[in-house]
Amino acid sequence: MTMPDINDLNKNFSINSHQQLSFKLGEGGIPNVEIVNDYASALISLQGAHVLSWKPKGEEDVIWLSSDATFAMGKSVRGGVPICWPWFGAHESVASFPAHGFARTVLWPVIKTTALESGETQIIFRLDTSELDEKLQAMWPQATVAEYRITIGKTLTFELISFNNSADAITIGQALHTYFNIDDISQTTVTGLEGKDYLDKTRDFERKNQSGPITINEEVDRVYLQTADDIVIDDSKRKIHIEKHGSSSTVVWNPWKEVADKMGDLGKAGYRHMLCVESANAAEDVVSILPGESHTLQVTYKIN
Repeated sequence: MTMPDINDLNKNFSINSHQQLSFKLGEGGIPNVEIVNDYASALISLQGAHVLSWKPKGEEDVIWLSSDATFAMGKSVRGGVPICWPWFGAHESVASFPAHGFARTVLWPVIKTTALESGETQIIFRLDTSELDEKLQAMWPQATVAEYRITIGKTLTFELISFNNSADAITIGQALHTYFNIDDISQTTVTGLEGKDYLDKTRDFERKNQSGPITINEEVDRVYLQTADDIVIDDSKRKIHIEKHGSSSTVVWNPWKEVADKMGDLGKAGYRHMLCVESANAAEDVVSILPGESHTLQVTYKIN
């Protein structure tokens, strides 16, 4: 996919009013879009339509980005909100295909920006798999379009809409792999998943049941199943609320020190200040989409 021209992007999509939206070259020569309105600011990379920052007015960033994150074409970024699509985790049959799909490492075309009457700002991206290079089309030959709507304001809302334009049903695995910025992992709890079954990746995907709130004092890598309720992350300084629709599973991940040290890009003691709580359709909860139909994953974050 051709790198878009910054001047063309600003000519066609910039907003200059009490809300501001503009495009600039970021690290690694990758275009970013900067958004500022009365409620919040945000930074989004066009590679992967990857949200790198969301700061409600007067607040610290809700999104965590590693101090050692690297930015390069075709490489995923450590932190932010990567999109896992059109599969989650390892590909079910071809081990050489990239984990979590290709959506997070390709450029997403911008199709619309809007200064909403509410004072919020919306940007819409659209990824058409028929326009990808031959290598990626070989991984996903089905005619599929993903539309991604991001609304920036007091809340941060995502809508990831998968359209099946092929003649056959398709099966989508997906997640918004959000890294949340927290004060101290040892003082953090996650509620809303009590009583849910989960698959524990650290124990060879052993099936377990969650008793009480989640606390983190070791490596955690879990897929919670059949989870539709709201989720709250409480790090003792603020609460992050996650409301979702069209998502049947939730992934909770923190690598803890030993794994983090091996990763090399999580930053010094980075694991103590991040927690991934991912709204997903994964494992037993993947989504089947009939020809001509679509599926919407909608997620909203807010804080108090």
